[in-house]
Amino acid sequence: MSSHFNTGERPTVFYGWFVVAAAFAITFIGFGSAYTFSAFADSLQSEFDASRGSTSVVFSLAGFLYFGFGIVSGRLADRWGSRRLALVGMLLLGGGLMTASLAQSLTQVYVAYGLGMGLGVGCSYVPVVGAVQRWFARRRGLASGLAVSGIGVGTLVMPVLAAGLIAWLGWRGAYAVLGGVAIIVGCGMALLIENDPAGRGLLPDGDAADGGAPLARAAGMSVREAMRSRQFAALYAACLACSCGVFVPFVHLVPFAMDHGVKASSAVLLLGAVGIGSTAGRFLLGGLMDRMGRDRALCATFLGMAFALGIWALSTQLWSLAFFALVFGLFYGGWVAVLPAVVMDRFGGRHVSGIIGALYTSVAFGTLIGPSVAGFIFDHSRSYMVPILASIAANLLAAGIAWAVPHRTTDARTTPSSKDAA
Repeated sequence: MSSHFNTGERPTVFYGWFVVAAAFAITFIGFGSAYTFSAFADSLQSEFDASRGSTSVVFSLAGFLYFGFGIVSGRLADRWGSRRLALVGMLLLGGGLMTASLAQSLTQVYVAYGLGMGLGVGCSYVPVVGAVQRWFARRRGLASGLAVSGIGVGTLVMPVLAAGLIAWLGWRGAYAVLGGVAIIVGCGMALLIENDPAGRGLLPDGDAADGGAPLARAAGMSVREAMRSRQFAALYAACLACSCGVFVPFVHLVPFAMDHGVKASSAVLLLGAVGIGSTAGRFLLGGLMDRMGRDRALCATFLGMAFALGIWALSTQLWSLAFFALVFGLFYGGWVAVLPAVVMDRFGGRHVSGIIGALYTSVAFGTLIGPSVAGFIFDHSRSYMVPILASIAANLLAAGIAWAVPHRTTDARTTPSSKDAA
C-alpha cells in the first residue's frame, strides 16, 4: 500500500494555506471582538454612569493583556504547539465576553472583559501568527498579510454586527452572542493549526525535503539572544512609540465623531472604514513588502500612520473622518502584517513565537497608555487635539528609530538537528 508520504507525491494544496486560513479566522474573531469596544462604550457609560476616561480603561486593560501575554504564550507555543494555545485562547475569549454580559459594575467589566479578552487574544494571536511564519519563506510577507487580514475584516464586520446586536438584544445580549461565536467558530478553526511543515515532510513554501534527510526545526536565535541584540531594542522602542498613538482611534474615533454631530449609527461605520483600509493594507502591502524590502515597508507604515493621524486632526465631518479611517487602516494593516515577517527575517524561526511575544510587550504598554490617557485628557480639556498631535509625533519617532538601526537577516529555513539541540 502506498501513501503520499512514501511515494513522494505532494498534496494539491500546500497545507500552509490552511494554517493561514485558521490564523485569519482566529484574528478575525479575537481582534474583531476587541475592536467592537467603541460600539459598546456609550452603553457602558450610561449603564454605569462612568466617565469617558474610566470607560476607556476597559479597552486599554484588555489590550495591555493581549499584547503583553504574548511573551508567555509565544514561549508556550514554541514548547507545546500553537494549536493548544489557540484553543485555550478562544475558550477564554468566549467565556470573558459571556461573563461581561452579566456584570453589575464597571469593575466587573474590567475583570471579565479585560481578563477574558486580554488573555484570550493573548493566548491565541502570537502563537498562530508565529506558526504562519514557519510555513513560508519566499512568500512570507504575503502569507503573514493574509493571516492577519482577519484583524482588518474583523474590524470591518464585527463593530457593525455588534451595533446591530445591541439594538436588538441590548449590550448584555450582544456580548453573550459574541462569546458563543468565539467558542464555536474560534475553537473549530484552531484545530487546523499546525506548528511546522516538517511534521508533513515538507520545507517552508511546500518544497520537498532533499533525499530523505531528517528535517529539523527552523534556524534562529533564542529569545534571550534576540532580546540582547541592538536590532530587537530598536524594534521594541519603535513599536512602543507607535502603539501609544495607534490604538487611540479604535477607542475614541466613534465618540469623536458623535461629539461633532455624526449620528451614532453612522459613527460606528467609521470603524468599518478602518477595517476596509486595514484589509486592503494587509492584502496589497503583504505581497508588495516582499519586493520592496520588509524593513523599508515597516518604516513606510509608521510614516503613513503619522500622515493619516494628521488628516484626523483636521477632520470634523463624516466624509473627512471616513477618509482618515481608510488611510489610517491601510497603513495600520501594513504595520501589523509586516512586523512578524521582519521578526522572522532578523531572528529566524526557531523561537519566533517567543520573540514576537517579547516584542509585543512594547505594544502592550503602548495600548495601556495611549487610549486611557487620551480619554482622561478629553475629560479634562473636552478636546482630542493634544492626543492626536502626540500620536503623530510618536509615529514619526518610531519611523526614525526603525530607519536608524540596520538589520541583520537570519537564514530561517532549516538547520541540522545537531544545532537545534545545542
